[in-house]
Amino acid sequence: MNIRKENCEEWRVVYTKPRNEKKVFERLSIQGFECYCPCQKILKQWSDRTKWVEEPLFKSYLFVKNPQTERQRISILETPGVVRFLYWLGKPASVKQAEIETIQKFLGEHESVEIISFETGSKLKIKDGALKGMEGVVDYQTEKEVVLRVEKLGMSLVAKLSKYHVELDQKS
Repeated sequence: MNIRKENCEEWRVVYTKPRNEKKVFERLSIQGFECYCPCQKILKQWSDRTKWVEEPLFKSYLFVKNPQTERQRISILETPGVVRFLYWLGKPASVKQAEIETIQKFLGEHESVEIISFETGSKLKIKDGALKGMEGVVDYQTEKEVVLRVEKLGMSLVAKLSKYHVELDQKS
């Protein structure tokens, strides 16, 4: 889904009910709000078919051009599927126009994008490399890597791995 072009300085982040991002985007657009729901095409596999579908990049989030009046903010909040505006440090979270354009450019340059995040303390299984098959607990993570604490032989090994080389341990 693309943004309806207009020059604006800031966007507000709207938190939606799960799997309601596209519906809320349509409802707000019909009401005349400028909004952006970054989506990517991914290949989905069902038992009987495979199909390319467009899914929101940020689950339960979309961006709305900065509502100027209290009436506009209330109208957005009253839209079915909207839960609330996102706040950061007690203030409404805002995203600059340049950041929206960066997201658009990034999505235009990369065919498949995935945001991977694991909770600290999650048990993961290593899929590749010398430690393949071993299990570890998430110590912390960066944007592209996860640091696992692997307990073996009474010792603790800390491994820094790409997020693409680990998966959630199905036993936990």
